[in-house]
Amino acid sequence: MGRSGLALVLAILISFQGTILVRSDGSDHRYKEGDPVPLYANKVGPFHNPSETYRYFDLPFCVTGKEKEKTEALGEVLNGDRLVSTPYELNFRTEKDAKLVCSRKLTKEQVAQFREAVKKDYYFQMYYDDLPIWGFIGTVDKEGKTDPSEYKYFLYKHIQFDILYNKDRVVEISARMDPHSVVDLTEDKDVVDVDFRYTAKWKETDTSFEKRMEKYSQSSSLPHHLEIHWFSIINSCVTVLLLTGFLATILMRVLKNDFMKYAQDEEAADDQEETGWKYIHGDVFRFPKHKSLFAASLGSGTQLFTLTIFIFMLALVGVFYPYNRGALFTALVVIYALTSGIAGYTATSFYIQLEGSNWVRNLLLTGCLFCGPLFLMFCFLNTVAIVYSATAALPFGTILVIVLIWTLVTSPLLVLGGIAGKNSKSEFQAPVRTTKYPREIPPLPWYRSTLPQMAMAGFLPFSAIYIELYYIFASVWGHRIYTIYSILFIVFIILLIVTAFITVALTYFQLAAEDHEWWWRSFLCGGSTGLFIYGYCLYYYYARSDMSGFMQTSFFFGYMACICYGFFLMLGSVGFRASLLFVRHIYRSIKCE
Repeated sequence: MGRSGLALVLAILISFQGTILVRSDGSDHRYKEGDPVPLYANKVGPFHNPSETYRYFDLPFCVTGKEKEKTEALGEVLNGDRLVSTPYELNFRTEKDAKLVCSRKLTKEQVAQFREAVKKDYYFQMYYDDLPIWGFIGTVDKEGKTDPSEYKYFLYKHIQFDILYNKDRVVEISARMDPHSVVDLTEDKDVVDVDFRYTAKWKETDTSFEKRMEKYSQSSSLPHHLEIHWFSIINSCVTVLLLTGFLATILMRVLKNDFMKYAQDEEAADDQEETGWKYIHGDVFRFPKHKSLFAASLGSGTQLFTLTIFIFMLALVGVFYPYNRGALFTALVVIYALTSGIAGYTATSFYIQLEGSNWVRNLLLTGCLFCGPLFLMFCFLNTVAIVYSATAALPFGTILVIVLIWTLVTSPLLVLGGIAGKNSKSEFQAPVRTTKYPREIPPLPWYRSTLPQMAMAGFLPFSAIYIELYYIFASVWGHRIYTIYSILFIVFIILLIVTAFITVALTYFQLAAEDHEWWWRSFLCGGSTGLFIYGYCLYYYYARSDMSGFMQTSFFFGYMACICYGFFLMLGSVGFRASLLFVRHIYRSIKCE
């Protein structure tokens, strides 16, 4: 990989560690009376469109000319954060009462700009000593009015900061807008002498500094929400127990009968015609079509599975606490880059086992199978964000950093993994010999074809996770905070178990029908849950959210398509691995000529 590549990995990890453990502005959070405490404005945007956010000063708020943009880590930029200093001076334990920020005239165009923002329920987000603050920039008066043309629009011009401190540290902050200090934006006309003011009130508290972030995680830990979460877990567990018990009983009984029947057949006439899954023993380990694509899918799915496990490990040790800006995005980029060797090794070693010859092309396919569609989707969505001038548009410098990570870390590790896989020289372990010519597959009813089988395979795993999906969607595509990672991890384990069991069961029924082309079928059936999750996206967008507009819609369906595609690859590899273990086991248990 070279010294430059290692140096880049080290720099990324230091940045990642800094995002997790160290203060974003480098201070230790301790202040003396009168000390300046950093206050940054982050972004503004429509409340119901979480991806559609803009820089705070894109709206004509008070500007002094001394505002400075804060240097941000990779994850913060990917998260759409664009922090800039504000004209509000909230020095430690220094109270302010209706302090004037500026007095200015709003032109007709600026009034229209503010009115459009108020109409769309724009909110603002700030960070004070790394604690989040948010509030709405204005309000709409709809009382007693049925016609939207009669609505009145008002802009708040006075904000009150209520700050709690413990000794020399800031513990909590909230912002309240004064409903009596507003500007009427209803008409298209200039508004003169608009005084923007702020108030700062300080109060001592017994809450310790170490517990100051607990306030933001409590909302998802309320008894009502926990009750629903545990209902989700119990529902999933019952589904799993019933399913696994049902399938295990049937499979064990059927297999036991099969083994006894085949043993009796062997003791009886040797020329007796074989039936069922034993009949196709000479074809069941015949390598699949498009084996390069199959091996690449397996390699990419295994890498994504490893990435998910690492993310869960970080979540369970408390890395992704609420409003730890960009930590999740940084972790995803870094861990994906560092696990690319797993994809290379898995894909190439399996491709060699399948007697593939062009392992270099297989390695290129593995590198592009997930990253390719993700890159194309990113290019389209980033272009949309640039057109909208939204903070979701990544600066050129950030794109360059990601390209460098891909070039200097991901690609070399992928190649190293591929070389290791090629040199492993492991052979495919087939318990029975494969015949020279494939048997013809008998005609099968329509419900045994690929698509109906995928629908059956995807429904049960999806039913085990759909309750939890709402909370995840409300967190990723809304403003709800999700912190109960232990429950999410249990749901993930349940998802894996159900996926494995249902794929194994369908594989058995397929083999019993003398259909020996089970390789791709087991992968597609395992991954079909990803398609169900994408179907849930449609339901969530139209029935459970108030998202609107081309940008938000394209971001939602575009990035969810990439996530569901990742789930398809990951669960597909789980389904195939489970089926391979099962098929090897049953054919090892019988004698075949």
